[in-house]
Amino acid sequence: MSISLNTTDTDALYRKIAWRLMPFLFFGYVAAYIDRMNVSFAKLQMAGDLGFSDTVYGLGAGIFFVGYFFFEVPSNIMLHKMGARIWLTRIMLMWGVISSAMMFVDSPLSFYGLRLLLGMGEAGFFPGIVLYLTYWFPNRYRAKCTAVFIFGIAFSGIISGPISGWLMESLQGVQNLQGWQWLFLLEGLLAVILGCFAPFILHDKPENAPWLTTAEKHLVREHLAAEQQLAVTQHTSFKETLANANIWLLAGIYFLLVAGLYSISFWLPQIIHDFGQSSLVITGLLSSIPYICASIGMAFIAYYSDKHNERYQIMQVCMLVGSIGLFASAWFQSPIGLSLLSLSVACTGIMACFTIFWTIPTKILSNANTTAAAGIAMINSVGGLGGYIGPFFLGWVKDTTHNLSAGLYVLAMGLLLAMGLLMLLRGRVKI
Repeated sequence: MSISLNTTDTDALYRKIAWRLMPFLFFGYVAAYIDRMNVSFAKLQMAGDLGFSDTVYGLGAGIFFVGYFFFEVPSNIMLHKMGARIWLTRIMLMWGVISSAMMFVDSPLSFYGLRLLLGMGEAGFFPGIVLYLTYWFPNRYRAKCTAVFIFGIAFSGIISGPISGWLMESLQGVQNLQGWQWLFLLEGLLAVILGCFAPFILHDKPENAPWLTTAEKHLVREHLAAEQQLAVTQHTSFKETLANANIWLLAGIYFLLVAGLYSISFWLPQIIHDFGQSSLVITGLLSSIPYICASIGMAFIAYYSDKHNERYQIMQVCMLVGSIGLFASAWFQSPIGLSLLSLSVACTGIMACFTIFWTIPTKILSNANTTAAAGIAMINSVGGLGGYIGPFFLGWVKDTTHNLSAGLYVLAMGLLLAMGLLMLLRGRVKI
């Protein structure tokens, strides 16, 4: 059966669904990214208070993704079986509590342990949402929805810097706690509050949504069924999923993108601080600039990609832009204006890729069974290890060479490699 997705009524239906779901998902991911990244600001006080080297910080920041790696696939399969309402609520409450517990860090071992637990607790949230969107939206609408969701990264980068800097300066010494301890406590509570609202906002599938009419539920079901018929919908075992070369190519691309993104994110406040900026509030404000640029680029790329239904060429251009930005940021270590401009170009190119990337696995994997759930989680968990390797590598480089240039050059070349992997993938499947 051929179902048209071009009518005004159809567009209105998916706008209605988007307005119901996307605001909560957006702020959920904002909270997730803040709790994941606030350690980059806490470092400016915590490292001195606890005597952490850059290598210790880089390892602790990145070890979050090791927890992600081991728990991502089972978490996403559980979401597929138990439903989004229960499982996403569990994830948000757990990571919020663990994030607040980061205030008790007093040694490298406790730092590593709590960051590892935070990764385990948050595992499944991002790919779970990517999978969740396939239950509600046909592929045509997913790039825009994914862009809104991923825009939470840019938005959190814009607001978390000034807020984190202000919290650390304003609450330093209050109740005999350091500013970085207040930072972890208060920002972790945000996820707990959102988790308490999740059961009342999220519904597992359109059939369970009381705010959709019977006709609207039927239309969504027909659209998704028609799209599934265009894909190969055979049942695939987890062992066969592991042997799927397309999944490994996607994981490799994602690994390199994530390594670039989180290396910038975890080290950006320190880079600005090293320019002699002593005010934590000003450091936070300056750190928001690359994310402001990235948010504009993401919005444009998502719109252009959906309008022209083009993924491959746009993503290649974005990766090239990101690579050029990283090369430039390694070359221009001063003045601060050129360094921030280079980092802004890198951030924009890399983050724009994420608005497109997640439309690819949801398109080439069947969502008729657990293949999509396992495949998406594998890509996110294996690829997400780039978030461990990148920050740790930069910390080691900084301790060894006393600057970050060599590490940034390597990350820039990694994006060029990602372009090659995407070319290989396009030779195997239609993107």
